[in-house]
Formats: sequence, structure tokens, C-alpha cells
Amino acid sequence: MRRLLPEPAAGADPFADPYDAYGDQPGLRLGMVMSVDGSVTDAEGWTDRLGGEADFRVFRTLRALTDAILVGAGTVRTGRLGPARLRGDLRARRGRPPAPTVVVSRSLDLDWTLPLFTEAETPTIVVTSRSGRRRAPAHVQVVAEGGDDVDLPAAVRALHDDLGYEHLLCEGGPALATALIRASLVDELCLSIAPTLLGGPRHTRLLGALDAEVPLRPTALYLDEGVLFARYRLRT
Repeated sequence: MRRLLPEPAAGADPFADPYDAYGDQPGLRLGMVMSVDGSVTDAEGWTDRLGGEADFRVFRTLRALTDAILVGAGTVRTGRLGPARLRGDLRARRGRPPAPTVVVSRSLDLDWTLPLFTEAETPTIVVTSRSGRRRAPAHVQVVAEGGDDVDLPAAVRALHDDLGYEHLLCEGGPALATALIRASLVDELCLSIAPTLLGGPRHTRLLGALDAEVPLRPTALYLDEGVLFARYRLRT
């Protein structure tokens, strides 16, 4: 991973270890990958191979650094999201088990037999509304904030204050990412830009509609195997 921004000091090694590069983590990170023309899904409709192995290295690193991984219900319903796991080297650097996955869902219309809920080393948590919590199985930990809809600011506060998850990572999908940005809850956007153009209207975009323009402050830029890794601050 070659560091492009900020420029390396004279005589310094321009190559960065992802774990060290992303170690100065803020409160809530949004980590996503997209093509150069803004699609977060590849030609087959999935994100998995969009950024290749370089993106997976950063993906695994961000998971190793966080206290909890936020995902939207739509991502879970694809059935492709398994329990978080750590490679041996990342587990040793982290010094503790994988972060729990936190599924955000108003309806809790989820398949509770998925490995995400039955095989996770660190049990999966769900965030929902107070009216939705009755749909959760008894063995699943629930954070219920809001009446008929999820109160995202209150839920994030509960994850911080009640469960002690100081550092959060949201992996999408676009609906949850957009809602968190609209609620001014995202501190940093970690965006992997895959060197490809996909075109056409079928692909999923990075975000939905926002209430207003959100200015970003670029803080770092890396290059690895043709993939650009950009870091932006959203909140000062």
C-alpha cells in the first residue's frame, strides 16, 4: 500500500501498513468500495470482487480495528454476509475476538437461521425500534431505540454508552450509509475506488438522496494494486 497523501517525509518509506495507516480511528467510520463511475456492485450484482485482494486487505484491517460492525438489513438478506472472522496475524494485533456484527433493521424481517446469527464467535446484535423488538429471538441481544422506526442517533449513543463500543464501522448498504450521513453520525468515509467502469442503470450507487451537500476533507490517499483508498473527514 503506497501512501500518496500526505506525502511521505524525505527519506521515509512511502509504503504503509494498512493496520498502522488506519489505526487513528474516529468514532464512526463508513467503509465502502465503488467503481470509478460510482457503482458499489460488480457486473454480477455483488460487492465481493469489486476491489480485489487489495480492497480485502483494507476491509479485513478495518474490521480488526473496530469495536462493532454496523450493517443494514438488506445486506443481511442477501445471505452472503457471514460472521466476522480474524486471520491469525490480525487477531494477534487486535488482542481480542472479532467485533460483533450489529444489524440495523426496523422490521426485523430476517432469517434467524443464517450463520451470522447461529455461528458467530462474537454474538450478533440487532438494532431496531421498540415496536420491532418483539420479533427478535430470545437469544439475540437487542438495542431498541425509537417507537415505530429506528432512532439512529439514540442507537449509536446506546452502542457507545451502554455497550462500550467506542469505535464503529458501517459497511453499508447504501440505505444505512445514507441514513447515518443524513443524521450527521459519520466521522470518516473510507472509500476504496476500484479501477473499473461498469456503466448502465442496473448497478447500485454508493448513496441515496441527501438533504444537503456534505463537504468532505481529504486526509489520506493510498494506492495498492490499482485501487485508490481515500479517507475523508465528515465532521470537524
